[in-house]
Parts: sequence; structure tokens; C-alpha cells
Amino acid sequence: MNVAFAEAAPGDYYDSALQTRAIRLLPADYIATDQPLALVTLLGSCVAACLYDPALALGGMNHFMLPGGPGNDAICARYGVHAMELLINDLLKRGARRQRLLAKVFGGGNVLSGFHSAPIGTRNADFVLEYLAAERIPVMAQDLGGIHPRKVGFFAQTGRTLVRHLPATRDDGIVDAERALYGRLARAPVSGSVELF
Repeated sequence: MNVAFAEAAPGDYYDSALQTRAIRLLPADYIATDQPLALVTLLGSCVAACLYDPALALGGMNHFMLPGGPGNDAICARYGVHAMELLINDLLKRGARRQRLLAKVFGGGNVLSGFHSAPIGTRNADFVLEYLAAERIPVMAQDLGGIHPRKVGFFAQTGRTLVRHLPATRDDGIVDAERALYGRLARAPVSGSVELF
């Protein structure tokens, strides 16, 4: 999702809890902006990386579902390896400097029961930290792991971030939806965005 803001962007709404204009990101979305608004997403085992250049009041967020895909996949933001590159490149095109980028990362909850060996949430959390370390982008804050889903609100101009832990969902419909989504990913071609919640 690339946002110019001449008109309302997809997912654009007024967030009464944050008391600001906001854009909701779904899985496989990414946004870079210099607008005074919040980027908001819900995370289970997915991860959102929030990157910003404080000198330009410019930032962005991605929402990825898996660390990486099969080698023959087209570039798709549902995979962390692509979502990170897409967001960084969009920020650089808008004038950000790589050496000034700062990161905050969230999600990677192990909300799906029954995954004891290399759960998806843990793999996503490990990936984003390793990626940022390799790119030498400092992580200023993180809230990764655990069993709780999260709602994240990121103010792209300032880097301010609000995180609310939601009730654990191991026996809830959200878990069933996430489990079904990961099953479909194994069979579906790479195209378009995928709605998790």
C-alpha cells in the first residue's frame, strides 16, 4: 500500500482511542508517510516493523506474516524479507537516510497452540531482530513474543508508539482464522493482500 493522501487511503479512518486520523494495515501491507496520523494494526503471530527517520519526521510500518517464502516467490510484503526491503526502499525514496533510521518492532506472539517446535511467532520475531541487526538499524523499542495478540498504533512523524495487549486467544475465533490463513498460504499463489482479522 503506497499512500499519497490526495484522497482517503484504503484503511483510512478516525481512531477514537488514539484521537487521530489513522490508517489500518492488514497482513502484507506496508506504508511510508510524513503525515500527522497513526498507522494501526492488529498482530497475532505476525510482526510489524515501525521505521522512522526523526530528522525528516518520516516513518512507516509493515505487517508481515512469515519470515521468508520459497525462493521462486514474487516480491510480496507478506514475507518479512520482502516487507522490510519494500518499506526501507520507500522511506529512502522519500528522502530518509539509512544511517538515521530507527526501528520499533512488535508482535510475534505464539497465539496458535500446538506449535511447540519453531512456532511462527518466534520465527517472525527472531527474523526481524536479526534483519535489523544485519542492516545496522537500531531497535529503540520492542514488544515481541508471549501469547497475547496486540494492537499497535505508530505515529510515523515522531516515532511514538502505543501498544495494547489483547486477551490471549488460544480458544478464540481469531486463532482459528489465523490457523486457516496459514494453511491457505501454503497452497495459494503470491498475489494481493491477505486479511487476517
